[in-house]
Amino acid sequence: MNQLTEKLIGCPYCGETIEVLIDPADLDQRYIEDCQVCCRPINFVISENMNGELQVSVYSDDEAL
Repeated sequence: MNQLTEKLIGCPYCGETIEVLIDPADLDQRYIEDCQVCCRPINFVISENMNGELQVSVYSDDEAL
């Protein structure tokens, strides 16, 4: 059973720091989740760094993935 991991991200629209829960099963996935502050759609990309830790990259719709 995978435990959810808490990560802090900065919204690419409003700049607010928000806490998100990441499921390790989402590794190498892309999905969209609305910002908890401004409600705009944030594109999430979940990957793994060289140390085996989950890494979260976020993008606005205007940014290329």
